[in-house]
Amino acid sequence: MRVLPRIAFALLLAGGLAFFSGCQKSNTPATAAAHAPVAPAVPAAPAPVVATIAIPPHANFVSAATSLGLDHAVAQQLPAEVRPVFNLGRIQAGHTLIYTHTASGEPLALTYQIEANRLLRLRPGVPNWTAAIETTPYVTHLVSVAGTVQSSLFGAVEAAGEHDQLALELASIFGWDLDFYTDPRQGDTFRVLVDENFLNGKFSGYGQVVAAEYVNAGTVFDALRFHDAFGQLAYYRPDGHPMKKAFLRSPLKFAAPITSGFSEHRFHPILKTYRAHLGTDFGAPTGTPVQTIGSGTVIRAGRFGGDGNMVQIQHAGGYQTLYLHLSRILVHVGERVAQGERIGLVGMTGLATGPHLDFRIEHNGRFENFEVVRKTLPPAEPVAASLRPQFSALRAELLPKLHALP
Repeated sequence: MRVLPRIAFALLLAGGLAFFSGCQKSNTPATAAAHAPVAPAVPAAPAPVVATIAIPPHANFVSAATSLGLDHAVAQQLPAEVRPVFNLGRIQAGHTLIYTHTASGEPLALTYQIEANRLLRLRPGVPNWTAAIETTPYVTHLVSVAGTVQSSLFGAVEAAGEHDQLALELASIFGWDLDFYTDPRQGDTFRVLVDENFLNGKFSGYGQVVAAEYVNAGTVFDALRFHDAFGQLAYYRPDGHPMKKAFLRSPLKFAAPITSGFSEHRFHPILKTYRAHLGTDFGAPTGTPVQTIGSGTVIRAGRFGGDGNMVQIQHAGGYQTLYLHLSRILVHVGERVAQGERIGLVGMTGLATGPHLDFRIEHNGRFENFEVVRKTLPPAEPVAASLRPQFSALRAELLPKLHALP
């Protein structure tokens, strides 16, 4: 009777030991895994090296690219290789050039900013580099802007939350009727419908002015964008006559006072004698850009005694214009210039007591008073009769929008 309990106890003890032993074995693989050796990490490849430069003034592609580390021989051959896509001889100062290469110096890419939304990408290949132009489209919004002049058009545009470029556009459109040096008055107003361009969500400049109005001392000037019979963009009055005339109203763009007018008998401050002054003096700082008031051909450009550095331009209809006392001449004899083109910079060369532009206009061999002449300047051609229906439809669409602005 006592043997059975002992046998049962022995069996129970053996089973417990087996269970305990099994539990110990089940932990062995986990313990081994925890202590297994870790494979060494593969080192990351060195990051590419990126070098950037703003093209310096007077630099060429080879000098700019080699300054970033590109091999000189490669830089010399690239312009010929990529010429079918882009002429690297036309790179411009201030634009960005980016060179990407490996840590060991192997070239990966070269990028040139042609315009804000256009990039030229060059990549090494076999045997030659490849080139492609990538364009990011602008997002354009038509916006309305209105303002009141307190001191200047620039100030009024800035007060309206816009940029100086818009003031320049307005001055260009209304420059045949208004001299923005002398004509603006406090209380003048402007309204404009203009395209604004955005690139990657950021303002990137203005497109075209679609319609504009400037009220000067109570006189209203309206301008509408329209393409002529040749597809050329121009601005017209609501009656179809062009804003553009044969001549601009001023050889300077903005705010220069008239310091001396046309006179047959004026006391010369240097010669101390009375003599004719056959031009109009505009007071402006040295270096102020001077524009030709009309298209024509340069017939004289150089230093001419008391006139200092001078440019003379022959225009159609027997007109000639002269620009005296320049600090710098930007054109040469025989060159054809367009209306509004920069031809020189204001200075005080020759007989001059201070920086100013002496501007003169001659018609059929006789000097005339520009302050009188510019009030009756000859106009350009109106909208062609065949395009009148399209122009009338445009006017009916845009003028109400323009005049609705506060």
